[in-house]
Amino acid sequence: MNEDIKIKISNLTKIFGPKAKSVLQYVDNGMSKDDLLKEHQHVLGLSNINLELRNKNIEVIMGLSGSGKSTLIRHINRLIDPTAGSITIGGEDIIGMSKEKLRQFRQQKTAMVFQSFALLPHKTVMDNVCYGIFLQGVTGDEAHQRAQKWIDRVGLSGYEDRYPSQLSGGMKQRVGLARALTCDTEILMMDEAFSALDPLIRSDMQDLLLELQKELHKSIIFITHDLDEALKIGDRIAILNGGLLVQHGTSQDILMDPADDYVRDFVKKVNRSHVLHAKSVMNNNKPDNNKAKVVVNTEDSIDNVLCEILRSDAEYAVVQDSKGAEVGYLNKKDIAEVVKPLVDD
Repeated sequence: MNEDIKIKISNLTKIFGPKAKSVLQYVDNGMSKDDLLKEHQHVLGLSNINLELRNKNIEVIMGLSGSGKSTLIRHINRLIDPTAGSITIGGEDIIGMSKEKLRQFRQQKTAMVFQSFALLPHKTVMDNVCYGIFLQGVTGDEAHQRAQKWIDRVGLSGYEDRYPSQLSGGMKQRVGLARALTCDTEILMMDEAFSALDPLIRSDMQDLLLELQKELHKSIIFITHDLDEALKIGDRIAILNGGLLVQHGTSQDILMDPADDYVRDFVKKVNRSHVLHAKSVMNNNKPDNNKAKVVVNTEDSIDNVLCEILRSDAEYAVVQDSKGAEVGYLNKKDIAEVVKPLVDD
């Protein structure tokens, strides 16, 4: 298995109903979710999903309610068993694991942060954060030292003896995140983890996650229905619709080349100039050297490029890569063409 790929999902199908195996043939032959329910009274959760999730990335899985995103993440730690297909993690076959090996895998390899916080109301912040490593067999001073490290990192110092009922929603989610990080697992799964939070607190939690990821380099699977959130935190984004995987790529891929009308509707209200990078829209047409110019980086947003051009009263921007090599060019007209779809809508 390619070392860059942490999780490989192959031909994964999930049908909910008493005779799932017997109706699988209809799904394999292309029957839609609506028709399966109408004709056979079974619900299609996922249909022939093929997805490779990279190691040490934040991989976002998104879609509207009923798209299959939460069903998919629950297959990764086998809270749900598939009707057909396979999942390998680090080369290990998850579907074929025995109950004991699966239990060890869940405790040692994965941790989860839930939308509903899932805190134990009768336990303190410290005890809630320690709960996961207690299950791993870590107790006493070592458990408390490890928990204290992450309590401090998520900004909850001084709240160790408080109970969940004494915390705000944002603080409860920080407890959930600290609990998951204390377990020190390879894979962190976050199912709509920030969606119940107020917008400002939600933004703070997104920033905290990105800050921690720069240090930890975890393999994070993040479920959301919010495209802005996906674009902000995701290294790559998988979009589901009706149990089907319709597109998987970087934010740049999805904004510049949406796979179908469903994705196109998702992205049409996005502020493209804020999300797109210079490398995604630059061209190779080198302007006249006598014109005023500014130098920008490939990862600079289009907003930043335009600000630099206007601030310096330049005619165009030279785009350089991380080694300082000249790789492309942008001017105000190029940028206007990028944001035009937003204006047209």
